[in-house]
Amino acid sequence: MPTRDQPTSRPATAASDTYSFLGPAGTFTEAALAQVPEAAGKPWRSVNNVGEALDDVVSGRSVAAMIAIENSVEGGVSATQDALANVPNLRIIGEYLVPVNFVFVARRGTTLADVKVVNAHPVAYAQCHLWLDAVLPSHGHIPATSNVTAAASLFESGLADAAIAPPNITKHHDLVVLAEDIGDNPSAVTRFVLVSRTVPTPAATGADKTSLIAELPDDRAGALLEMLEQFATRGVNMSLLESRPIGDALGRYRFVIDLDGHILDERVADALLGLKRFSPNVTFLGSYPRADRIRVEVTGRYGDDAFVDARDWLRGLIAGESD
Repeated sequence: MPTRDQPTSRPATAASDTYSFLGPAGTFTEAALAQVPEAAGKPWRSVNNVGEALDDVVSGRSVAAMIAIENSVEGGVSATQDALANVPNLRIIGEYLVPVNFVFVARRGTTLADVKVVNAHPVAYAQCHLWLDAVLPSHGHIPATSNVTAAASLFESGLADAAIAPPNITKHHDLVVLAEDIGDNPSAVTRFVLVSRTVPTPAATGADKTSLIAELPDDRAGALLEMLEQFATRGVNMSLLESRPIGDALGRYRFVIDLDGHILDERVADALLGLKRFSPNVTFLGSYPRADRIRVEVTGRYGDDAFVDARDWLRGLIAGESD
């Protein structure tokens, strides 16, 4: 795969054809980007963090960026959630799931008995603590900016004896695998989103998700319940609800929300209208196909026809028609 350190051999193309991802080559983010048909054969730009990835999109250096937003073990990725809340004019245009597991690697000639210090990304480290506590109970930890960087650092600083890395790391670095499948949860999955500049909302597929960020109007009893009722009374399920501090004062939070459904679904559109009347700040992040392609099923009173019939009934009443 082309990266910043390993550019494509094809002739140079426009920046608008480039896709950014958290690198270097071999990361789970790169594996997520490999699932995007439109990115195949296009230049891929390796970046160091979420902020750089989104700056690529905003500045036009890239047409889109792949970033991690949620992990089935650790929950939401706070850096991504905060960046999406603060960088305007972005849209999520797709989501992708990558199974997550890890291997324990070291320089050739190193054994498990030699390991005193481990280099690992904090999220990976947290997901492997049971294995580490059992096998290396007295080890030290040096945080890394990515899973691949953790492995690459073994050749650079020499401060760590081993690293936690993705299973395909030996394709990129001459390392020996000391242990495989060291993750605490074999079913762990990370959810990634592909983010572009603001674009027209694509048509609904019936298996969609809508993401947004909203703030409460004030700090009072029942305010959160009132916000949640905008969705509950319209039959809109929330598959994600997480709070993040706004940062301007203690006790001030914004809420990152994923809804089952598309903004063009009548129930979702009606809920967003209610939310807009309620919340002082609503950021629409996009409606896009679900990674699992599972269709969203609702009962009859929450289907599109029910909302259309209700509006027609109201128009008839206003026009003086018989009910």
